[in-house]
Amino acid sequence: MAKNTIRVATDGGVGTLTIDRPESLNALNSAVLEELEEALEALDADQSVEALVLTGAGTKAFISGGDIREMLGLDVPGARSFSRDGQRLMLFIQNMRKPVLAAVNGYALGGGLELALACDFIYASEKARFGLPEVTLGVLPGFGGTQTLARLIGPGRAKELIFTGRILSAGEALEWGLVNAVFPEGELLGRARETALRIAGNGSVAVANAKRAIVRGLDQARADGFRTENELFAALFATADQKEGMKAFLEKRKPEFKDKPQMNADETKK
Repeated sequence: MAKNTIRVATDGGVGTLTIDRPESLNALNSAVLEELEEALEALDADQSVEALVLTGAGTKAFISGGDIREMLGLDVPGARSFSRDGQRLMLFIQNMRKPVLAAVNGYALGGGLELALACDFIYASEKARFGLPEVTLGVLPGFGGTQTLARLIGPGRAKELIFTGRILSAGEALEWGLVNAVFPEGELLGRARETALRIAGNGSVAVANAKRAIVRGLDQARADGFRTENELFAALFATADQKEGMKAFLEKRKPEFKDKPQMNADETKK
């Protein structure tokens, strides 16, 4: 199985992961899923990295979807395993301690859109295109798309996108609430990195707890979500960063945050 499909760079507290299969428009196969999970695990454990940017090589595609050549030969057990591998990766990203920003620079279709949706939010270039066209191939989204998309944009619009296989422009994706912002192609990575650097400058334990509160809360009743928020809020008052952040505010200076969130293997491996 060919490897070396992911390029990783770190600088200034920000890790950048680039899916690099230009010959297949960065399509996801088993090797990419495995290597991407390994790279994300390493970056989540790297205490010098506070935020991540995920993108695709070139200007044509973020990720064009699942690798159809590999999928064509799957039987039912093989398809079940492939879907579970993809879902495990999506859940890992959602449950990582560190924020992950998707910088979508071209086509984000099928598994590519599902991967972008697993990230904490999406920035897009003006040339980006979004869709879940699996029904046009006789299948359905299998990497969590039927669940994540409906939670993000509502079931009605999710059903329309999935049932029709329609492809949205970057502007339409912004209007639908699928992406946070759209930038000229040449500005996309710079803007994504700028936001990631801003996140990296904040208290990393606070950011990790805020992400955990949001992710957990989406699967809880509101009263339970309030209790989760309360627990995670209170826990921060045992950190040095809380004391430093509030003291720095009162002293009118920039805080020097040093605490690091603890790895939670049970959560990331859900």
